[in-house]
Amino acid sequence: MLIIKKIKLNYTEIIVFSTMGIIFLGGLLLSLPLSSKSGTATPFVDSLFTSASAFCVTGLIVYDTFTHWSLFGQSIILLLIQIGGLGFMTVITLFSLFLRRKIGLKERRLLMESANTLKIGGIVLLVKKIIIGTIIFESVGALILTLSFYPEMGLREGLFYGIFHSVSAFCNAGFDLMGKYGQFSSLTNYSSNIVVNITIMTLIISGGIGFVVWDDIVKTRVCFRKFQLHTKIVLITTAALILISALLLFVIESNHGMINMSIKEKILASLFQSITPRTAGFNTINLNEFSEGGILLTIILMIIGGSPGSTAGGIKTTTFITLLIAAWASAGQCTDILIFKRRLETDTLKKASAITTIYMTIALISIIVISTIQEFPLKEIMFEVFSALGTVGLSLGITPSLNVLSKIIITLLMYGGKVGVLSIAAVIAEKKESALLSRPFEKIIIG
Repeated sequence: MLIIKKIKLNYTEIIVFSTMGIIFLGGLLLSLPLSSKSGTATPFVDSLFTSASAFCVTGLIVYDTFTHWSLFGQSIILLLIQIGGLGFMTVITLFSLFLRRKIGLKERRLLMESANTLKIGGIVLLVKKIIIGTIIFESVGALILTLSFYPEMGLREGLFYGIFHSVSAFCNAGFDLMGKYGQFSSLTNYSSNIVVNITIMTLIISGGIGFVVWDDIVKTRVCFRKFQLHTKIVLITTAALILISALLLFVIESNHGMINMSIKEKILASLFQSITPRTAGFNTINLNEFSEGGILLTIILMIIGGSPGSTAGGIKTTTFITLLIAAWASAGQCTDILIFKRRLETDTLKKASAITTIYMTIALISIIVISTIQEFPLKEIMFEVFSALGTVGLSLGITPSLNVLSKIIITLLMYGGKVGVLSIAAVIAEKKESALLSRPFEKIIIG
């Protein structure tokens, strides 16, 4: 904490640059011969890519996690996932609390930025709740998964697999160790296992709705009427996205990606694939067997992502619903943006519009550049780009075939998706002094 006090950067810059430093450190550790099963050094570009994917809780990989990385390398990846999921400042605070050091105002402001909460008051208490809640969710998930893996893996391997996949699911990372059944197979071998599917889905949703929401749920004792507006929007939007997209996937993919499945398996797979694109990265179906409609729906879900202050990426559910309500209000000639009998501030719409505009601009530029330097089908490039920027981790199989420049672009996209495209823009953008005079208005034609 003493180091933070001496740094002459604003809060956003500290988060952006500290994240960059951890990713580089992770890349260096993963490039060591000790980190690979073959005992040879991994190219730094590939190590950096994996480190960024782990810390940014994405899940895109150039090497199968089980077949390429040693136990040491897998442990480094797991540690990066956990730190990235909790947030760097949360981990720093954990050590400060353990060492009984005082947490100053600057650190509290950093925590507020890192946790993506609106109030600085009670931020340390919230961080304590985040840590305790994470331990509870991941421990319960690890126990259930260990019991599921134990019969075929034994206790030692089953326990490690249970912990690894529980942390990866709760942090919405999408990394897996199922390469023992086939490289890059993810959870396809468990597509009909109800316990594993429900456990992974529950962990993904729990990590993806945000710690602020969980805090509100506990405080109000699950009384919807007393929920904050943010909590209501997150819960309703999350439930609607899961149910609607699951129904659509069931209809679209019944005769394509799920053609050889029973009705029960189709329902389970539809639910799983409606949840995982909103930044988890696991899959129980071979995505290359999806129809064009299923791929497009998956891309839309990847763009929306999870909720603010969570382990998920994307433009976020609150951004998505704000834009929808604003569009509806504009069509109805309403001056106010109303939801649940509350009026949203104009700044909220401006921020939502800025995030979406920057997000889509970065994605489109990346798609153009990668399609220029590599001859992949446009669909596969679009899928890869939105998966990286949304910190999802799903792929149509082109990740290992990316060249050095494409890997750097995807790495930067994962990094931008983690720290937030608006934060990156704020650091890069030139700071301008406010004009002393208010400029005159003039209308332009829109639409």
